[in-house]
Amino acid sequence: MLKDLFSKKKKYATIPSDQAKMDVPEGLMTKCPSCKTIMYTKELKKNLYVCDSCGYHHRMTAHERIDTLVDEGSFKEFNSNMISQDPLSFPTYVEKTNKDREKTGLNEAIVTGQAEMENMPVVIAVMDARFRMGSMGSVVGEKITRAIEKAIELKAPFILFSASGGARMQEGVLSLMQMAKTSAALKKLSNHGGLFISIMTHPTTGGVSASFASLGDYNFAEPGALIGFAGRRIIEQTIRQDLPDDFQTAEFLLKHGQLDKVISRLDMKDTLTTILDIHREVLS
Repeated sequence: MLKDLFSKKKKYATIPSDQAKMDVPEGLMTKCPSCKTIMYTKELKKNLYVCDSCGYHHRMTAHERIDTLVDEGSFKEFNSNMISQDPLSFPTYVEKTNKDREKTGLNEAIVTGQAEMENMPVVIAVMDARFRMGSMGSVVGEKITRAIEKAIELKAPFILFSASGGARMQEGVLSLMQMAKTSAALKKLSNHGGLFISIMTHPTTGGVSASFASLGDYNFAEPGALIGFAGRRIIEQTIRQDLPDDFQTAEFLLKHGQLDKVISRLDMKDTLTTILDIHREVLS
């Protein structure tokens, strides 16, 4: 028996062959960047891209988010063919936007349209950070403004999900002008008694956070979303002080009165439809 024990062959861990690696479909599994849990992408999608272990909110595409909120088949997109020009002849700008169009299937960093939520009419705008990091150029500002004007025409609430790195530097001052244009349109909506619900997702920064994203009648955010204007390092160097660890998070803003509520994506639709129902008679 002792002889047999020592005569057994040692077992070693094997490295999967290239063929075995190829048999695993790309995108089958997703690793949570927060808790490192590995889960089936299909199951993560069913849970609205919210980690079942720690609640981390993964990014969603604009159309995925719209599909989770509006009544099936009710969404009608606005101005889908609008494309940014290159007013400053900025090097490689055209090539980069063309590449983003191929990668995302979108013509710009925002999708706008009208739809229904629980049979209540709404105008909805959703930014998509996959396209130029959701930066706000002339077309983004114009599409938001037109969506607001449509909300006024239809007497429908306007709901906007922001996700942006700020104004688009490749369009210079023209991108900064969108801050004023969208803010003026929202003032017009307010003058007509309209309702604007703003939901800030990760990240909402720069000129977007300093304009339309912060002007809602209700200002909400998803858990853990980065929200702010300038970056942490710039602020710390300017004021020569260390900032809190949770600075510029949705939870920090809520604690300091800059948000009305931090809402899990799993509860977002119920919250929005409740608010729409409360305002139904006033808006009709």
